[in-house]
Amino acid sequence: MGYDGVEFAGFYDYSASQIKAMLDEHGLVAISSHVPFVQIEADMFGVIAYHQAIGCKHIAIPYLDEATRPGSAGFAKTLATIHTFARLMKEAGLTLLYHNHDFEFITLSDQYALDFIYDAVPADLLKSEIDVCWVKFSGVDPADYIRKYAGRCPVVHLKDYIGEKGDVLPYALIGLDENEKKDLKCFEFKPVGYGCQDIESILIAGIESGAEWFVVEQDMSTDCTPLEAAKKSIDTLIKLGLK
Repeated sequence: MGYDGVEFAGFYDYSASQIKAMLDEHGLVAISSHVPFVQIEADMFGVIAYHQAIGCKHIAIPYLDEATRPGSAGFAKTLATIHTFARLMKEAGLTLLYHNHDFEFITLSDQYALDFIYDAVPADLLKSEIDVCWVKFSGVDPADYIRKYAGRCPVVHLKDYIGEKGDVLPYALIGLDENEKKDLKCFEFKPVGYGCQDIESILIAGIESGAEWFVVEQDMSTDCTPLEAAKKSIDTLIKLGLK
């Protein structure tokens, strides 16, 4: 299809050796992995060991629940955990990433909460995994925001969409049937190049800012199969000259 690597979001009870064998069989690189924050808290050394075994050098904090995210009473503990895990990862030769949604674009101490996180944890410990969908959804230009973290953005999430903010956040729609969605404002995830994003400007910003990988992510696919959507996305990137 044209993809060189894969980002994991769970391993579904496969052992590290089984995952490594599948990667080798298909000639894919383990780019990065989204690991739930509760799993990181519960078993930092186990998480690190598994990713070392499959050759995955980036681990991303994918999402913070309401009790641990910026603005919550638990946020100070969250930052302490990020510090601890990031140090352990650096010692192990791995890199911790933080993957954003839109809720990190609330204001915290006169700046975006996402900027607060990156200011609170040194750049040598925590890198960014900027999700361009949620950046744009929050009213911020994705290319400009990527450039803001030049040298600190090894992995960029490419995600396209159409629509606007409604009463329910888009990631809360995942798993709902069509009847449950029908009364909500129009929002739909799209293959890269089929939505509202200026993909070319995002790619240029990422390359100029030192991105090592662009990861295509599409939370849901409504008008074609996930594999068809993945093919549409990679075709867009190839047409734009990304190799």
